[in-house]
Amino acid sequence: MCIRDSLWGVIHNGVSVYENANKFLGHAHKKNISVFFISNAPRPETVVRKGLTNKLHLNEKYYEFIFTSGDTGAKHINELKHGESYFHVGPDKDEDLLDTINIKKNSDYEIADFILCTGLFDDHDNDLNYYRKFLEKQISKKLVCTNPDLTVHKGNIEELCAGSVAKVFEELGGKVIYYGKPHKEIYSKCFDKNEIVLYDSINDLSDKIKFYKKNYKINGKFLFKHGKKYYLPDGKLLFSSYHPSPRNVNTGVLNQEKMKNICLLYTSDAADE
Repeated sequence: MCIRDSLWGVIHNGVSVYENANKFLGHAHKKNISVFFISNAPRPETVVRKGLTNKLHLNEKYYEFIFTSGDTGAKHINELKHGESYFHVGPDKDEDLLDTINIKKNSDYEIADFILCTGLFDDHDNDLNYYRKFLEKQISKKLVCTNPDLTVHKGNIEELCAGSVAKVFEELGGKVIYYGKPHKEIYSKCFDKNEIVLYDSINDLSDKIKFYKKNYKINGKFLFKHGKKYYLPDGKLLFSSYHPSPRNVNTGVLNQEKMKNICLLYTSDAADE
């Protein structure tokens, strides 16, 4: 058995690993259950792994591999699916992803074949109007987004992600190609065994069910409920859970006990603790 799980917001908040998530991973490790993470980090797997180990102090033995939206996007870009040159929109820290991309990076966006968005520029990281003005004359190009998330909470601070820039581009009339959750490319790469799948929001559940309805014959409704369990047609087991965001915690929608229960649900000896 193996588990596919989200990373940011489920295992950690960008500042520290959640205590109960760490216990959950420890129990899975003791039971020889392989854990794989699915992340919308627009970075290579090796970089994300290093950050988990060195900054967040997550035990590397607790998981096998991290499927990242960055690696997924780079793979398709290197297959020349979008053109032979790109202009990069994103922070300097994402240069490590660009190092894995084999086509030409253009400093002039007007002559690039497409726009690659990994995030926001360091000096314009909270002003979407800047991107509206910057991109309004580029809607004839495609924008490739390697992090579909609109925002992320780093501790208690909400930050804009590449998905917010992509949304602006779509509002202007441009076409966006997304790599990462909830889009199919990252799932087709990492789903290949009987496993438990953990999802963390109503929208996330809905998007995965759409994926399954498109690829399998499914009857009946899948309704979101914290702790609800569904058996999927390819042998996977799906649990739904509220996202441990400050909003859900502060409003009482999710508390430590509910999060502990969903994390320990699948192992009887862990659930008894």
